[in-house]
Amino acid sequence: MSRRAPFTALISAYVVSVAGTSMSAIAIPWLVLTTTGSAARTGVVVFAQLLPYVAAQMLAGPVVDRFGLRRSFVWGNAAAAVAIAVIPVCYALDVLTLPVLIGLVVLVGVLRGVADCANGPLVPTTAEVGGIPLERAAGLNSGANRAALLLGAPLAGVLVTLFGSPAVIAIDAGTFAVAAAVAAIWVRVPEPPPAEATGVRGYLRDLGEGLRFVRGDRLLLGIITMVAVTNLLDQGLGEVMVPVWVRDEIGTPAVLGLISGVGGGGAVLGSFLGAWLAPKLPRWSMFSVSFVLSGAPRFVVLALSDSLVLTLTVWFVAEVFSGTINPILGAVAYERIPTELRARVLGVVRSSAWLGLPFGALAGGYLTEAWGLTTALWVFGAAYLLTTLAPFVFPSWRELDRRPEPAADAREAIPAG
Repeated sequence: MSRRAPFTALISAYVVSVAGTSMSAIAIPWLVLTTTGSAARTGVVVFAQLLPYVAAQMLAGPVVDRFGLRRSFVWGNAAAAVAIAVIPVCYALDVLTLPVLIGLVVLVGVLRGVADCANGPLVPTTAEVGGIPLERAAGLNSGANRAALLLGAPLAGVLVTLFGSPAVIAIDAGTFAVAAAVAAIWVRVPEPPPAEATGVRGYLRDLGEGLRFVRGDRLLLGIITMVAVTNLLDQGLGEVMVPVWVRDEIGTPAVLGLISGVGGGGAVLGSFLGAWLAPKLPRWSMFSVSFVLSGAPRFVVLALSDSLVLTLTVWFVAEVFSGTINPILGAVAYERIPTELRARVLGVVRSSAWLGLPFGALAGGYLTEAWGLTTALWVFGAAYLLTTLAPFVFPSWRELDRRPEPAADAREAIPAG
């Protein structure tokens, strides 16, 4: 087996798993909506799957450290396959009540959160074994994720139309099983020995170490804050403002899919460009310029224009720049976090960056309703621009260009306090 085979296998397993997740993200809400006719119940089910997923990524780090990265990824996906396969079985037996469905999606969210918590630190581990630059590894992982999301959702729409939601959910179970099998067979790399189990106090201590590490690293804390704010603003744009603009200016919902597809294609292209360019260019310059160009222009074009062609062009270019950001963010996190702390710290970083997502649509909807679409776009766009100017203002962001020496001992690398 070649040195790069574990990395290739991990990315392949991740693509299959994410594609399945994006399919179930269409199929499960559609199943609820068509069987209950209730948008509120649909929202409850979606929330019940998303919240445990985010929480598990933040809280599962110490568990992953004790169980092992590869085993956590394999068993998390395998258990999720079983849990989600129960949904179409219960549907076929006519026992799929709303409480049963909520319980199952909560379980799936937790298991997928644990698996993805392990995936994060496995990326640099397999990349180092294969001699792959961390920027390239992070870019390929991000590009694979975006490509899987881009392909999974449209495929789910077609399959749901042809075969129904339960069949698509069953396919999703199969994707998790395939991901687990691929990782079990081919993702074999040296990793730190699993930490000893020390009870609840030990778990809380380990979790606290991850939180203290993030709090003590100004650059990581700045990255989390910046990404959390921009994710919130992106959510308001994508979930509220773009649909309102399409309704008012174009009049056909098919354009929503077109904008999403064009943007997704640009993001995939940007991720692979970033994987190629990031090891060669100064990180601070590439990151700072790309973040500015990826955000505010999308709000501006909607506020000033009713041209679909111009909007699609701006969207594509902005998403290309957006895609180049993740390889840098991933490489910086992999380099700055000691190997022994990667699972718990990366889980905190990723989940913290998503904390604002539930509030983005709420804020966007309120401002659009109260002040009108154009004003809401200008407010959100200005907030986005100010946020992305942070690397030009605060000196800590210059550390993007520094490559710190790896810590000899993980606990010595944890800042006091």
